[in-house]
Amino acid sequence: MLESVRWVESYERIAEQAGEVPGTRHVCVGDRESDILALLVMARKMDHAADYLVRCQHNRVLPEGGKLWDEVMAGAPLGHIRFEMPARRGRKARAVEQEVRAQRIVLPDLQGGELEVTCLIASEVNAPAGAKPVVWRLLTNRVASTLQDAVELVNWYRARWEIELFFLVLKEGCRVERLQLADTERLQTALALYMVVAWRINRLMRLGRTLPDLPADLLFEPDEWRAAFILNKKPVPRQTPTLNTVVRLIAQRGGFLGRRHDGEPGARTIWLGMQEIAVFVEGARYARQFNDG
Repeated sequence: MLESVRWVESYERIAEQAGEVPGTRHVCVGDRESDILALLVMARKMDHAADYLVRCQHNRVLPEGGKLWDEVMAGAPLGHIRFEMPARRGRKARAVEQEVRAQRIVLPDLQGGELEVTCLIASEVNAPAGAKPVVWRLLTNRVASTLQDAVELVNWYRARWEIELFFLVLKEGCRVERLQLADTERLQTALALYMVVAWRINRLMRLGRTLPDLPADLLFEPDEWRAAFILNKKPVPRQTPTLNTVVRLIAQRGGFLGRRHDGEPGARTIWLGMQEIAVFVEGARYARQFNDG
């Protein structure tokens, strides 16, 4: 019950903010715990002031009989999509191919009426041996009659993990929930600064993986990338190193082991390492000013 209330209130806040940014469409994206009929009914009541896209948890019974997922899977696919599934704990990165189906469905709203939604199912084909096929069942108010429409919705859902990582850094790395500031203005200022920090950590993680050969000085100041070498007791190169090299060194200060099968560092080890880098750089700059004086 509490989870239901929380998600409905979240949608109401998003919908209320929608009018504050002209020309921008707000989207409420949620995982299985947000598959709540009250949320979908609230969105209809507010005339879909914000779009919603939630992962479907319940294989609902349809008014005419039969089950929701079976009905959608019986339809012809819109086409196929391919993307790279990023590595996570206990799972290596791999290519994924999914067959996409979408159908406009009418569900009972349990208030004596009906609720019209789109159910989209993206199911993996040709999954590697031993790998669990990636299957996403999604509910949305949006109409998805073409493959292009469906791809946009799948991409929204795939972006959910990046958003969760951002808030993970914001809450656990920056510890914004523990802030004890005297007034709203100070709290908003602190949140704005910490959101920049969280964004930077996520950006370093993503670019370190996708564009590993970028020169490190595009994202780090010279004192920062040099500190990564010094703290790891490695010779400081004369030439600017690559971004991936520096990110991995920073993550090692946060507990990343960097073994052959460890993959690339995640947000947690990068933010822990960046804390050490920041302290070291601040101390080095103070010592430099002291010596110059």
